Amino acid sequence: MPDTSTTTGPQPGEQPVCRRLVGRTAVITGAGSGIGLATARRLADEGARVVAADIDAAAGEAAARETGGIFVPADVTDPGQVDALFQAAYDTYGSVDIAFNNAGISPPEDDSILTTGLDAWRRVQETNLTSVFLCCKAALPFMRRQGKGAIINTASFVAVLGAATSQISYTASKGGVLAMTRELGVQFAREGIRVNALCPGPVNTPLLRELFAKDPERAARRLVHIPLGRFAEATEIAAAVAFLASDDASFITAAEFLVDGGISGAYVTPL
Repeated sequence: MPDTSTTTGPQPGEQPVCRRLVGRTAVITGAGSGIGLATARRLADEGARVVAADIDAAAGEAAARETGGIFVPADVTDPGQVDALFQAAYDTYGSVDIAFNNAGISPPEDDSILTTGLDAWRRVQETNLTSVFLCCKAALPFMRRQGKGAIINTASFVAVLGAATSQISYTASKGGVLAMTRELGVQFAREGIRVNALCPGPVNTPLLRELFAKDPERAARRLVHIPLGRFAEATEIAAAVAFLASDDASFITAAEFLVDGGISGAYVTPL
């Protein structure tokens, strides 16, 4: 037998060895960057036909080219554009099997409740919560006709924890995503449709790196609470999406799926 005592296992960013999604159509919003782009790559690697949606045409087109899929421009706060997105997926590939409702924003003007204006509150709610409502509403009729489907909605670990470094509308929007996902997961479970909320911890994205550069003290307050001692890579979040989209997660629905490096389970972190 080979000596496996020094095997470390797959590292973040390594190519998957499984092909669980062959022939399935995956609609991904916010596919042009960050978690969305990493997920588009991962699902394509696992055999899915990718429908990349983004408000940024250049980024979305690049994601579609890289993954061999199609790009559909979409402002996810616009009901007509969302409906057109899922119709395009069906018209092109004949099914809507996976919906990764991921698009979201976290603008700097969304801060403490004492300083956040109503316009900022509404813009974040529309992009982060109303868009998920619209995408679920558009995807579900296709999945009901098929008698199967997997919806993964991007919530956040802040949906289950409070923070003194507040982003009040972002936090509230992600709590709404979590609650809505739970209800949909229960409502449509016996129709073969699974709906789960992905709750990532802080992820090493351009937005987070900008936070470090702009406010190192505030950023350090986040890092100290992560038992694993680092931020997630987007590829690690994408791996969780691939699992939830696959038949390996066939008995998981209405769940809050935390991928947070242990944050939500920690009281005191290691030195």
